[in-house]
Amino acid sequence: MSTSPSNTPSGVAFNVLASVLFALMYAYGSLLTPLTGEQVFGWRILLTLPCLTLLVLATGYGPAVRALARRIRYERHFWTTRLLSALLLGVQLWLFMWAPINGRGLDVSLGYFLLPISMVLLGRVAFGERLSRPQLLACVLALIGIACQLVLAQTLSWPALLVCLGYPVYFWLRRRTDTNHLAATWLDMALALPASLFFLLQGGELLPHDASAALPWLILGLGALSALALGCQALSMPRLNVTLFGLLIYVEPVLLVVAAVLLGETIERAQWPTYAAIWLAVLVLVAEGALALVSARRAKAKEAGLGRARGVPRRV
Repeated sequence: MSTSPSNTPSGVAFNVLASVLFALMYAYGSLLTPLTGEQVFGWRILLTLPCLTLLVLATGYGPAVRALARRIRYERHFWTTRLLSALLLGVQLWLFMWAPINGRGLDVSLGYFLLPISMVLLGRVAFGERLSRPQLLACVLALIGIACQLVLAQTLSWPALLVCLGYPVYFWLRRRTDTNHLAATWLDMALALPASLFFLLQGGELLPHDASAALPWLILGLGALSALALGCQALSMPRLNVTLFGLLIYVEPVLLVVAAVLLGETIERAQWPTYAAIWLAVLVLVAEGALALVSARRAKAKEAGLGRARGVPRRV
């Protein structure tokens, strides 16, 4: 079992960039009409894989892919965990592209609001991680927002439950099997390739007959955008512990709500307390990160100053 990693500024940067790219891709899906959610999912997997392959090679994860292949060959039941990992990720990728096309964008965003709390519980129970005071405050604010939403909704839709319960299982499996890196994400996508081909070919044609001339180029853009988003997320995972990784997920639903509104969905007045509490939680995390970065720079500058002082020859 892998040990819990130390949080690094590069991990935070990769994670936030991934959230921005995922939110952009969420809105991007609306440009792909008249494709269905299943067709978008199929094209996403098919075109993400070659782009992700280039990213794997560029970041030096090629040997890690070969190491996974050896583990599949020699470790008992390892191939089973890889199939389960690919299934868990594939379902989430399908839902992510299906929801905005079918008017369930806010349901999915609620699932992402709940997901960080699930991840914090996972980090505490499964890996013994502790929260800092700002992280604890962010959790309290998030719980207030979630409680407001549950009072309004009185139930959780299946897309919300699928997100907030499915992703923690996926991330737990990645850490428990020491596959918490970009190479494993590549393997998950490769294993999902048969499902993508099934969705693309079941209609008898790769593109609808009434597709615009721009649609093939938009589909290519989807593949590149998806690879960058998944790549940044995968690069952040070994650089963050489960708790901070989970809390940083709050950046994404805030952006997803903005995207859902831009796509025509509306937020009722009664829902604003929920989103206000979540946004405050995000601001707390941003403030903690900024203070940590300033402290790290001061410590580095102080250490550099002491080093220069030691290197100055004494006068006699």
